[in-house]
Amino acid sequence: MEERKQNKYSIKELKEFEKLILEKLDKARKELVFIQEALDKSNDNSVEVSVKLLEEVPDTVEKENLGILIDRQRKYIVHLENALTRIQNGTYGVCTVTGELIDKDRLKVVPHSRHSVFAKRAKEEKEK
Repeated sequence: MEERKQNKYSIKELKEFEKLILEKLDKARKELVFIQEALDKSNDNSVEVSVKLLEEVPDTVEKENLGILIDRQRKYIVHLENALTRIQNGTYGVCTVTGELIDKDRLKVVPHSRHSVFAKRAKEEKEK
């Protein structure tokens, strides 16, 4: 007897992934607020006139790094929100390259993933 491959996750499994994604989304949003507050605090400190140029350089680097972190966090949040949309429309967990299910363990680690490990590695090899 030929074994048929599953082409989508069960409703129960999707609910588990949804819970995981919502938890990560909540945490990511809180971290974004924290980073934005750190940047705001850094900007408030820059209103004071600096005496030495050397004191300004670390502040500028810190602001740039915080800006980069904010951009990354926003992208991560969008990816998580998109994963929730895929759960709602029934395409969550399906690799956009191979059309096969993404391994459950991978989705537990990277719940917003749209690619299987195989597809991700193939993409990385192609980019080399």
